[in-house]
Amino acid sequence: MPLQIAPLEFHPQDEVLDPRAAAARAVLSQPLTVDTLGRRFHVEWDPHAPVTPLGQLVFFAQFLAAGGLFAEWVRTCPLRFTSPNAPELTDLLGTITLAVLAGQNRYAHVTGLRADTVNPQGLGMSRVCSEDSVRRAFADADLQACATWQRGALQQTWQPALRHPWILDLDVTVKPIYGKQEGAEVGYNPHKPGRPSHTYHTLFLRHLRLVLDVEVRPGKQHAAAHSRDNLWRVWARLPKECHPWLVCGDSGYGNETLMSDCEARHQKYLFRLRRSTGVKQLITLLESQGGWRPGVNGWSGLEGQLQLTGWSGKRRVVVLRRPQQRVAPEPADPRALPWPALAMSAPPPAYEYQVLATNLTEELVSVSGLYAQRADAENVYDELKNQWGWGGFTTKDLLRCQVAARTVALIYNWWNLFVRCAEPERPREAVTSRPLLLCAVGRVIESGRQITLRLTSTHAEAARAQRLLTGVSLFLSGLLNTAEQLTAVQRWERVWDRILSPWLRPAGLLPGPSG
Repeated sequence: MPLQIAPLEFHPQDEVLDPRAAAARAVLSQPLTVDTLGRRFHVEWDPHAPVTPLGQLVFFAQFLAAGGLFAEWVRTCPLRFTSPNAPELTDLLGTITLAVLAGQNRYAHVTGLRADTVNPQGLGMSRVCSEDSVRRAFADADLQACATWQRGALQQTWQPALRHPWILDLDVTVKPIYGKQEGAEVGYNPHKPGRPSHTYHTLFLRHLRLVLDVEVRPGKQHAAAHSRDNLWRVWARLPKECHPWLVCGDSGYGNETLMSDCEARHQKYLFRLRRSTGVKQLITLLESQGGWRPGVNGWSGLEGQLQLTGWSGKRRVVVLRRPQQRVAPEPADPRALPWPALAMSAPPPAYEYQVLATNLTEELVSVSGLYAQRADAENVYDELKNQWGWGGFTTKDLLRCQVAARTVALIYNWWNLFVRCAEPERPREAVTSRPLLLCAVGRVIESGRQITLRLTSTHAEAARAQRLLTGVSLFLSGLLNTAEQLTAVQRWERVWDRILSPWLRPAGLLPGPSG
């Protein structure tokens, strides 16, 4: 019969009774000699050393403290636990923040943070919670209370930016589901047809790449009409002077209902139209007229008036076209053709078209450029799904999936703004900003009452990271210490002035270099 070996369990009180446990513990306490390709290493284990692989997170914690973001998020959390064994809200929300920042996208990954004793102190935590505590925390939460709490936290991050003209982008993405979760329905899923999914209806702040809000819906509710209620809910909560200059969306949003909503609210819009019969007839008419004017990115355009069936009236429509990319065929042998002229003839160019409906009065070139910029929303989706947690943190109920989506969006906004505060002229995605501005070996050294965090980065641009983080730390220290009379809201507005400096200073809205 096969040999069965019982696993060893280490209990100090059993070492006298079980010599195997004592022998195993003695082996583990000895240093190892490891021969590698380069040289021999002597390895020793030190499980209690105060070190962290995310040593530079201390600067991000300073950023949250200066703006009062994390403290306010914890204070307004609607969760209330009655069990004496329940975690503190600071520990719970801090654990979620650390997990999302570290790039984790599964609740089980939280276990990898349990031994970090350095970074929790920066967020005012006493310990890192277990994965079960994080997973079950919102199981019985009130949906409306959580929505109000999370929307308020999201609005706190981007509200100061709306004092200047801005563009709101609408979009929806599909998240494949691999289990029997609530709302996992087979709907529109172009990458994995037939796979159940959830849909994420999202509002973005263009250029700054911030998430205004996100709603998680079942897979069959992928149509743009399901974004309408949340759009106007967010719009109504804003002061009149903070309303978006433009609302922009793809062909799913180019319908009578949404355009009529915008017109009733005197809101400018720019939506793409589907290639319906009436749209195709307009394209044919404009092709026969000619006179196409050059646009951006190789597009040329014409405009006209169009009233489709079901529309309440005529609207301005901009038609853009550009030659389709074709694979060059193999050149034909002129000697094999009956007429030499056929060898010189070429097929007429084929075009791809974009048809936009808008109430803007800007020139055609400007309208073309405004819609071309909307493509950046796809890059934000790619970052959120692949570099943050929108591709994971899935539970059986839709409530916790919704809470997780907004939580990831909030922490994404925080990190995005921190990176911009460190270097306003150069935004970075997480795939490059985390290794540069977050990852570094940090060791805590205590001397008397002073705590020193010694950082060692292995990044090739470690010196650049040191300059950036030193600059942002001095700026935040000035807000916290020098300008003590400022409230958290006023400090956050000063932070936003620094973030927006690349746009405000050329316009003459900032008097001098940022701090």
